[in-house]
Amino acid sequence: MTAPATYAVAPTFLGVERRDRDAAVCVAGIPFDLGTSNRSGTRFGPAAIRQASRMLVDGAHPVHWVDPAALPLADIGDFAIALGDIPASLARIEEAALGLEHLVALGGDHSITLPLLRALGRRHGPVALIHFDAHVDTWPDTFGQRYGHGSVFYNAIEEGLLEPRRMIQIGIRSPMERKIHDWTVERGVTIVTAAEVHESSPAAVAARIRDTAGDARVYLSFDIDVLDPAFAPGTGTPEIGGLASWQAQAILRRLGGLAFVGCDVVEVAPAYDAAEITALAGATMAWEYLCLLGRCSAPA
Repeated sequence: MTAPATYAVAPTFLGVERRDRDAAVCVAGIPFDLGTSNRSGTRFGPAAIRQASRMLVDGAHPVHWVDPAALPLADIGDFAIALGDIPASLARIEEAALGLEHLVALGGDHSITLPLLRALGRRHGPVALIHFDAHVDTWPDTFGQRYGHGSVFYNAIEEGLLEPRRMIQIGIRSPMERKIHDWTVERGVTIVTAAEVHESSPAAVAARIRDTAGDARVYLSFDIDVLDPAFAPGTGTPEIGGLASWQAQAILRRLGGLAFVGCDVVEVAPAYDAAEITALAGATMAWEYLCLLGRCSAPA
């Protein structure tokens, strides 16, 4: 049977047909943006990422030679949230994530990472973290909101969900108070600024990530605003001076073999996008992650 044209691929992630929660890897959308501090609209991110993922279904990864759509992969739809209620929404997200073997979550704002880490914590204990972002997200509150998207990793560290000395942040460049920076570093977190990425190489950054994560279980959280607005205008809190798409790809492609236990791609806000380039970047980063999983599970 001839494969459908790109525009006619089913509206799931990568067009996958499987929908059950028993799959080895599940993709789920989390249409939540109650924790945003600037432009809202990431509730529409999952649909935009799925739509853009149609561009990625016509072959294998050109480096790893893995086709994620051929993996035991299911798109299980979107998690439910509690309208207007952040704590209740986070509780629903946590419960929905429980019992899944391996979750790739499509956000949604960055607040969704906290309940996903809580669910992982109930299964694995504290994990290492690879965090791509323009912002450290370790503020005690986000403009007075305890569970806003700027406070997710403050809460995760305080709740013992992460191993801070196994946590590395890539692409940081936003304005911040010195005390927030110092608190983060004092906990043992490694910060790699966007300028350091530009002045270094993807291979060197990937080596730092590997050294930091070691052999621990690792969670990947990819905030699309790690990319420069030239490559990802469709986000709520854009910051100039960010990574190019190719830099993020080149770093991710060098992370095969790490003990990944989950991933999210967050902060895609399609209302501010241009020609779907942000949605395509988000879909591609999730695809790159799935290719890493496929590479690790493929027979030698």
